[in-house]
Amino acid sequence: MKVVLLAGGFGTRISEESHRIPKPMIEIGGMPILWHIMKQYSAHGYNDFIICCGYKQHVIKEFFADYFLHRSDITFDFADSGKMIVHNEHSEPWKVTVVDTGLHTMTGGRIKRVRDYLNNEPFLLTYGDGVSDVDINAVVDFHKKNGRIATITAIKLSQRFGVLDIDENNQIREFREKKEIDAGYINGGFMVLEQGIFDYIEGDATVFEKYPLETCAKLGELDAYKHNGFWQCMDTIRDKMLLEDLWESEKAPWKIW
Repeated sequence: MKVVLLAGGFGTRISEESHRIPKPMIEIGGMPILWHIMKQYSAHGYNDFIICCGYKQHVIKEFFADYFLHRSDITFDFADSGKMIVHNEHSEPWKVTVVDTGLHTMTGGRIKRVRDYLNNEPFLLTYGDGVSDVDINAVVDFHKKNGRIATITAIKLSQRFGVLDIDENNQIREFREKKEIDAGYINGGFMVLEQGIFDYIEGDATVFEKYPLETCAKLGELDAYKHNGFWQCMDTIRDKMLLEDLWESEKAPWKIW
């Protein structure tokens, strides 16, 4: 299966970094978070990637254009017509297709724009800003067993703040700290999709999380793989600092390679 990565948004909630580079290129431990996500898929045996770019897409293209060079030991022999000799090549066995899917294209439109690269086969999909220790092969097996059009990894996200119970008169009846029961499941990405999903994506203006997924849910064609382990998106500088601290302390749960 090929892996489609959504990496074209503006990343406005982390504008401190994204004003200069695409959000998926913001670094954790000296490497873009996009690289961390790809390493996770690669550890599960998936090495064929299609990256849906938009905002500052040239930055992503330049990163992969230089990746082999930067991950290898090189001898430049200028006395021999500038001959280049590669020693100890350390890059991964990846095939990476970087596609400019438009600056203002919505998530569904980005997916539709790379359809021709998918060879009419099921594919994996995730966002370019979240890491997890989810077992991707288990998600794929779950998807194949149930036979639906789409499977998303459901993450139980706890409340970050205290909870107010407010009645119809706007009076607070209870003020309490967050509890486990306050947690709810969200779409954590790490999806598996059949080609049938394209029946519900009209064009560039289609938001994937709206009509396509909402329609699949109504038709009984959307499954949730519940993941109770680690998951963290990088929406804000606070999130970036959390991920950086985990990486630097060598306690990053997503580092399974």
